[in-house]
Amino acid sequence: MARKPARRRRTAARRAGQMRDNAVLLLGSAIGVLALVVVVLTWLAHHLLVVLGLLAVALIAVVTVVRRRVAADRRAFEARAAQLRHIGPFLAMSPKAFEQALADLCRRDGCTKVTVVGGAGDLAADVLATAPTGQRILIQAKRYGPRTFVGSQDVQKVNGTYRDVHRCDLAVVVTTSSFTKAAAAFCTKVGIRAVDRRALALWAEGTGEPPWS
Repeated sequence: MARKPARRRRTAARRAGQMRDNAVLLLGSAIGVLALVVVVLTWLAHHLLVVLGLLAVALIAVVTVVRRRVAADRRAFEARAAQLRHIGPFLAMSPKAFEQALADLCRRDGCTKVTVVGGAGDLAADVLATAPTGQRILIQAKRYGPRTFVGSQDVQKVNGTYRDVHRCDLAVVVTTSSFTKAAAAFCTKVGIRAVDRRALALWAEGTGEPPWS
């Protein structure tokens, strides 16, 4: 029987040697990791109270920061809500600030899940909220000057999206101005709540009912 060439025998020997080296290296690594785990567990076992104490301190710190943030947000909200007791501030707001102010009124009067969504492609929704009655409401904000009225096209657009697109039970259009006769008649016909400047003032002052009531 012919013998294998010497080159093949050397190659096979090198491969066998590499396999042994790899096995030794792998075993050494496993032993090292196991030793490290043992050391860590041993240290933890001897310093358990210290670890628990550090965890408790970290937890207290996190809770304190969260509570301070919540309290600060609450104070900021109360300050904004206090400024909304009169119609004056609404008349000087930008359209975006007007949307945020209406969201604050909703929160003040017990709404939850209040979200300001106004912007490009909002599909006639500026504020979405869940009223205390459980109704999901959509608010379209129209921060207009006294000579610009909310027209029929504005309220028709709201009527076309608030149920099927936004899955809301009630639509509200709020303006710092007034509605045209056609727009007001359309709102009455389809059940959209039309809140003009006077109704907004009463809502803000707290002497009038919120639009979802």
